Amino acid sequence: MDQQVTNQRPSWNEYFLMLAKLAATRSTCLAFPVGAVIVKSKQVLATGYNGPPSGSVHCIAQGYCYPGLSSCDARRDLPSRAVHAEANALAQAAKHGIATDGASIYVTLEPCLYCLKLIISAGIHQVFYETPFINEASALVRDAFIQENLVQLQQITLPKEMAEKAASFLLNPTSIKAGGCDAVR
Repeated sequence: MDQQVTNQRPSWNEYFLMLAKLAATRSTCLAFPVGAVIVKSKQVLATGYNGPPSGSVHCIAQGYCYPGLSSCDARRDLPSRAVHAEANALAQAAKHGIATDGASIYVTLEPCLYCLKLIISAGIHQVFYETPFINEASALVRDAFIQENLVQLQQITLPKEMAEKAASFLLNPTSIKAGGCDAVR
């Protein structure tokens, strides 16, 4: 990694997307680990990741979503046991009395239509996501919400160099003297 990248700070979008990706590491879903971060005025309000409702057995603990299925998506007619990351972030904010009106949300996977409706109803009008997900039928409703100015969606990516810098910070101590800084705590 060159010196210029080493000294570059992430943009706010990159920073919050990295936090959403970090939240996804807490996911207990076997099929789609997803993370979400609700942000207002550059401050994190709440985070969420997908998994079964609080108190229920985690899919990763039992090795499946439903007994007898080889994978979570083996039967499309069965609903997911997971509460989506966006819904969990909204629930965390509500549980702790944190207002989300006027906030933004960063998600690793584009919100499904149900989560998008929750996001809009919670007063969040900006959605930043990494990976597209919506199917064609849901896209019609999503696009209508966009045209009605209820929400803005923007796909964002994390540049490889910034991901490598973040990985370096995760893998190595960060609070060490870095040549030239003689400040002591």
